[in-house]
Amino acid sequence: MPYPLVGASSGFVMSEEHHQFLSRVRRLERKHNEMSYGYTAQVRSDGLIVISPKKIQSRISARSVVLFLAAFLLFKGFLIASIGLDGYQDRLAKLQAGSMLEQGGAVIMTADPLSQMIAQEIGPILR
Repeated sequence: MPYPLVGASSGFVMSEEHHQFLSRVRRLERKHNEMSYGYTAQVRSDGLIVISPKKIQSRISARSVVLFLAAFLLFKGFLIASIGLDGYQDRLAKLQAGSMLEQGGAVIMTADPLSQMIAQEIGPILR
């Protein structure tokens, strides 16, 4: 070898430095991909501007889930109040004897105490 490598005593050192370099490159590529969805810039107390990817927020809020569950319970309460608890239980029995999808629907539509309470409150209004 006519010219010795400056700063490298063995191949192991170069290999370790190369692995560290590849690790930094992978980290930067990951951050770059995350920033393709948007980013924010903040100024730290020492004056350094730090750019970080935006956090991805769910499109479904907790409020919409609660409203959906409330509407579903009101629907079940309305059904129980309109056809009566015995008729409702008979229809659930028919669902439980059906296909796998119908059995799943029967589990979801089972008359729970909250929907029965709602039915008791709605019942006088319907009559």
